[in-house]
Amino acid sequence: MDKIWVLAIALLIFMVLSFFFYRSLKNYTSTAFGKRWLTLWGNKLYFWQSLLFSSIAGTVLIMFLLKWLDVLSF
Repeated sequence: MDKIWVLAIALLIFMVLSFFFYRSLKNYTSTAFGKRWLTLWGNKLYFWQSLLFSSIAGTVLIMFLLKWLDVLSF
């Protein structure tokens, strides 16, 4: 049961980070490159790939920070 809570916390952190990265990256790309930039398939792929990698890296860092602070044990 303990592993389920760790996975649930990791999934929640991932979803929150993804939401915040999505909001900030979408605003950045629309102002820097224009609204048409995200209509092209290759650019969408780059956008979602960078969002996914950033969210995964942030989740891993936060999870190991929580482990280092002895909040979680896994």
